Parts: sequence; structure tokens; C-alpha cells
Amino acid sequence: MLNSRKKNQISLFEGVDSVAVIIYFLLVLIGFVNIVSASYNDEIEAFSFAQNYIKQIFWMGAAFSVALIILLLDSRYYHMYAYYAYAGGILLLIAVLLFGREVNGAKAWFEFGSVRIQPVEFAKIATALATARLMSNYSFSIKRLGHLMRVAFIIFLPLAIIILQNDTGSGVVLCSFIFVLYREGLNKWICIPMIIVAVLFICSFLFTPLFLLLLLLIIFTASSAMMIGSWRMHIMFLAAICLSAMLLYGLSMFVFGGTLSGYASLLIMTIVGVVVAAIYAFRKNIAAMFLTLGIFIISVAFVPTADTIFESVLKEHQKVRILSFLGIMSDPSGADYNVNQSKIAIGSGGLFGKGFMEGTQIKYNFVPEKHTDFIFCTVGEEWGFIGSMIVLGLLCALILRLMKMGERQEEPFSRIYSYCVAAILLFHVLVNVGMTVGLMPVMGIPLPFLSYGGSSLVAFTILVFVAIRLDASPRKGLMSAVR
Repeated sequence: MLNSRKKNQISLFEGVDSVAVIIYFLLVLIGFVNIVSASYNDEIEAFSFAQNYIKQIFWMGAAFSVALIILLLDSRYYHMYAYYAYAGGILLLIAVLLFGREVNGAKAWFEFGSVRIQPVEFAKIATALATARLMSNYSFSIKRLGHLMRVAFIIFLPLAIIILQNDTGSGVVLCSFIFVLYREGLNKWICIPMIIVAVLFICSFLFTPLFLLLLLLIIFTASSAMMIGSWRMHIMFLAAICLSAMLLYGLSMFVFGGTLSGYASLLIMTIVGVVVAAIYAFRKNIAAMFLTLGIFIISVAFVPTADTIFESVLKEHQKVRILSFLGIMSDPSGADYNVNQSKIAIGSGGLFGKGFMEGTQIKYNFVPEKHTDFIFCTVGEEWGFIGSMIVLGLLCALILRLMKMGERQEEPFSRIYSYCVAAILLFHVLVNVGMTVGLMPVMGIPLPFLSYGGSSLVAFTILVFVAIRLDASPRKGLMSAVR
């Protein structure tokens, strides 16, 4: 009897991806070392709980305990209780919106004495579980509009609540699930308009509406030519649109005496393009032409609304960050200060860095948030290019490992969840590292496993170890056992 119990206990850990677990522990250890360097205060006792790295030890213990519990639990529970976890996550987001503490302009924290908890980190886990549960149903088809709308609702409900908390950066992370949907067969013609809208929003600050229209016409014509063929006819088609548009634009300027706005000009030129394209489309492949045409019309219609969205939806600090990132405005002592100091710190690290606790930008507090959102600049200054590449290599290796876990699953729930985790981690890494080197706007999201903070460390641990537990389960029979 004793031997059989030991075998059952051992079997709980069989199949665990040891490579993923080792990478996880290495990242947490590297993060702790850099938190010590970035947050050490010689005016406070070294082992005082007032030191951030001492608090991080507590959270590391909590994270390791949670990881062990996850590995001990039956993997079927994550499928069975996915919707309950999602409902709990939504309730937490609503509760923090109503009763939470405001920190740095975002009402996204619960505070219990000296301990702060950010529910949005755990809402990401719940959303990933619920998305995997819904999309793994036998009757689900991503090609059905109704089913796709259900997935969109699951993703955008927490996103909307997070935006209301004024924590847009954390909410935008959920948009990374578009990669999961694409992996599961989402039509590219649904993904492409989303990308176009994002690009147009940025380009609307850099270029005039007329230039954007010309760019859209070229893209529209080229994409149509690639689908249908006949490049020569499409070039003639583009020339016909431009010529007709210019003639009508000249006529409108004559009629309205030069008072017509640029946006009105866009409308006239769009109508011309629609008419010409509609006539041309009757010649061959009507469906493909009108699909491309629809994307073109929506894109052109979006351009005039970009200013309205910018002025009405975004907060003042978000506007400043976007304009600063695009180079439209400069604020060296304000919005640009963090990024400028971060780039100086990373650049001064050279090839091998200055060494542990030897970073001058870090030691003398030139970089704000150097132990949280800007922890990567601590890595860059003290460990140099080599150290930065090791950290990025480990993060990329973990993301690729999660994708490999997903690909070797026979059950869709495990596959989809693994890809959700990979997408979340990839988004965090790209944005966090990108903002420290000035390639992305500052969004205030942590670097997984390295940034100081209990909520993020425990949440990322749960995300990864649930995927590891699902991967360790038998490849067959999980869903049938649940049913």
C-alpha cells in the first residue's frame, strides 16, 4: 500500500517539462539579483522588510508554493473551473474599480497595509483559461461569426474594465490574443483590418490625410492585383481612380471656392474610388474585389476619426507619451526623461557591463522605476550587452518552449491555453524592452519574472505552471474525462 501511494505521488510530476522549469527559476533568480542592485538602500537595515528585495523574497516563496500546488492539482480542474475563474476575475476588476487605491493615476490596486495586489494580473490568467475553454468546445468554429463574437466578448469585457481603471497598458496586453486566434484559423482578412487600423492611427499623426489616401490607394490596388492577377490592368485602374479623383477635387474646389476641407476631399475621392472599383469589379472575381474594397473604405473612413479618438478617449499623459514617441513633441525633463535616462544607462553598460551594484545611473537614481517597469535598464548597465542577450535569450526560449508545448498537445484546450500564455509573455517582453530603448511608447507593464512586484511574479508563475501542468498530463483523454 505504501509503495502504491509513493508511485501515485511520483506520477503527479511525470512529464513535467524540466527545461521550462529551469528557465523559469533562472529568470526569477536573475530578476532577484537585479532587484537587489536596483532597490538597495544603504540608509535602511539590509534585512529590513522595508527593503524591496526582502519583500521580493516573500513573493518568490509565495510563487514557488503556488507553482508546487499547481503541479499537484489534477489538470482537469483547469478546464472544469475556467468559467468560474473568469467570473471571479471580472468581479475583482469591478471591485478594484469601485474600491481600489489609485497609484500613478490608475485605480488598479488593492492595498492591505504595506502589501499591494493588482487584480489585472490575475484577470489575464482567467481570460486565457476562459478563451481556451470556449474555443476547445466540440461545436466551436472560429469561422462562424457568432462563435467569434463570443471569443471577442470574453477578451474585450476585461479590457474595457481595465481601461476604465486608467490602466490601458495592462489592458492592451489582452489584444495579444489575436495571435492565438490566428493560430487557430482566424481568417487573415479579419486580422489585416485590425493591423491597418493600428497603423493608420499612428500614421495619422505623421502624414496628411491626402498622403494617407494615396498610400491606401496604392496598397488597395497592389493587394487586389496579388489576389486576382493582371498587374497591368490594376495599374491602369489606379491611374483611372487618381485621375478621376483629381478632376472631381478640382471641380469641388471651383464650386466651393477653396473652402472644402481635407477630410471632405477625402470623402469625394473615396466615392470616386468606390464607383470606379465597383464598375471594374463586375469584370471578374467580384467577391475578392469587394472584400478588398470594403477594407479600403473602412480604412479611409477611419483616418478622419483618429484625431477625435486621440482627443476624446486618451488621457493627457497617454497623449504626451504617444506624441513624444513619434517625435512630434519633445519633453526631456518630463515624458521623455525616463526613456532618455534608460537609454543612457543601457548604452553605458557596454559589452560586459559595470558589474553588480556598480551602475551609476541606477545607484544615483537617475532612472525612475528602475526596479519595476525599467528593470531592463539595470540589466543593461550592470551586465552589458552580453547580460542583456542572456536575459532576452532565456525569455525567448521560454516563449518558444510554451509554443512547443502547445503544438505537441492533442487536446485543443491545452494547446490554446499554452499559446495564450506565450502571447502574453511575448507582448510583455516586446513592449517592456522596447520602451526602455525608446522603440515603444511607455505603457507601464512589467518585464516577466524580472520586475519587482508580487502580483506580477505570482500571476506569471500561475500562467506558466498551469501550461506546464497541462503539458505534463496524458496527451489523450483529458477532455473526455472532463465530459
